[in-house]
Amino acid sequence: MSPMESDRRTFLTRLGWFGVLASAAVLVPTAANAVSVGGTTLPNSTLDLIRKALKEVSRDTYNGLAVFTVPGPDAYSTQQGTPREEAGALEARTADFMLHALDNFVPFPDEVVRPIAAALARGLADVPLALPGIDLSDVDSLGEAVDALLVNDEEMPLSLVVTLLLNFLALQVNPATKSGRFVAPFCRLSYAEKANAFSLLEGADSDLVAVVDGEVPEPMRGSVSGVGKYLGGSLISFTTFGAYCEWATFDPGTRSVGSEPVGWRNSDYDPGVLDGWDDMQGYYQGRKAVAA
Repeated sequence: MSPMESDRRTFLTRLGWFGVLASAAVLVPTAANAVSVGGTTLPNSTLDLIRKALKEVSRDTYNGLAVFTVPGPDAYSTQQGTPREEAGALEARTADFMLHALDNFVPFPDEVVRPIAAALARGLADVPLALPGIDLSDVDSLGEAVDALLVNDEEMPLSLVVTLLLNFLALQVNPATKSGRFVAPFCRLSYAEKANAFSLLEGADSDLVAVVDGEVPEPMRGSVSGVGKYLGGSLISFTTFGAYCEWATFDPGTRSVGSEPVGWRNSDYDPGVLDGWDDMQGYYQGRKAVAA
């Protein structure tokens, strides 16, 4: 196994362990056509709107994360104070890359109670959830929207769990971000404030540990601080990889890159797609065997 494959496997394995820790609160199924939240029964049509709204919150959060690694000429980069003229992570569709990777390639258990998501939702109970075109009159906050999913017997996407985590940290850094421009509090932070949020995650912030670590069952209790230290660096590394790789322009059907990726342009990479370097093909100096 190459070092790159080993690093990637380690990254996915540890994110998968975080997934085990973060997989949702106790499931409380209700009637087939409704779900109860805070004593109020919500129809499935409302639950569908909640899912749609939470996907928008996640996308907004990952847009804010993407420009933290590779800024560009977009509103998110301007908000954090680092706009640039050249194309950045948003033009490379990095948010889509992260959502796809976290929800499809990181292992998640089918039957695990989900206390961490519920704990983070409580920390986001006063964050307004208002999106154009989505009527959520029965749900007042981001925390209540998550609760609606938690009491419904469905899987909690890992991308949403990380979304909750980043926005919880954003409120720790700057409580004023609970409302304002953009959908997600994390996107309202400055560049320095986003760095502080990751510092809290990697430094085992006492408030985060108190909210999350006390909710998980044994033997996982006491693991959150260690997972947080790895998760912080992994999210930044993986997001940067998404901004510089060919994912956005790669066509799986033809197995080819349809147009020049943003990362190639920003890094002045011009050889195109390579099957390998000539001097790396075959055995070194024509050798056919190795003697002990």
